[in-house]
Amino acid sequence: MNLAPVAYPRGVDAGHNPCLSVAGAPSLRQSRRWSNYQEVIVLLQGKTALVTGAGQGVGQGIALALAAEGAQVAVTGRTLEKLEETARQIGERGGRALPVVSDVKSLESLEHCLEAVLAHFGGLDILVNNAQEVPLGRLEEVSDERCTAGWESGPLATLRMMKLCRPHLQGGGCIVNLASAAGKRWDMSGYGAYAATKEAIRSLTRAAACEWGPEGIRSNVILPHAKSPGLAWWMDNNPEEAEAFLATIPQRRVGDCEEDIGRFVAVLCSDASRYVNGQSIALDGGQAFLG
Repeated sequence: MNLAPVAYPRGVDAGHNPCLSVAGAPSLRQSRRWSNYQEVIVLLQGKTALVTGAGQGVGQGIALALAAEGAQVAVTGRTLEKLEETARQIGERGGRALPVVSDVKSLESLEHCLEAVLAHFGGLDILVNNAQEVPLGRLEEVSDERCTAGWESGPLATLRMMKLCRPHLQGGGCIVNLASAAGKRWDMSGYGAYAATKEAIRSLTRAAACEWGPEGIRSNVILPHAKSPGLAWWMDNNPEEAEAFLATIPQRRVGDCEEDIGRFVAVLCSDASRYVNGQSIALDGGQAFLG
């Protein structure tokens, strides 16, 4: 991928790779926005995390929360500008971030992404597989192309990334994959292809937990419900449907990408959750029942 030169603000260094930039500052706890973290022990100090699809939404929220707990974070995705915005926010708050342009549907791109992260940070402790294209629609409406993209960017990309990162996560690493409670809907109309990809990710994660647990790698799945840009747009433009939708959530609100989803992931990746392995955890205000 050829990218035009980018002018970086103070504190951001593009390095020698035009697809990479670094943001960082010395004091994590000085940010006013992160003042609510000040009374909490830093859970992930010295850890390195890689988050796919971190340019916006849930992926960005997770990246921000991991950095807030002391992790240095590689934020990956397809759009450099979005990744740099996430890195800028982390840097302004006193964290360290490395944006890496990557396409999860390409094995070669995933390999180059991991190489860049290892070369810059020297190791990896946390992998968060968030990026995925969404093949929503009724079965007769979902094209082969959209379905294939969903599988390649979802279960296949997740499996590839887990296998690539496995040698570097042995001895205490953590994998968090993202699925959806769509597979637990009583009415699957319009969600079949999408739910199938997410249920496959749950199965892969459970297998990894069992096969790699003896190596010291924990693997879990979260099923988040968060106000991503896409959901926010839908709610703003469909107020009556949004009101009915909120009524199905016991807490009557949609989660915040950083505060509700990201902060939980930070705890899940820490030693405070060292015995949690192979679990599917719904972060949706009580909407889903996984039993």
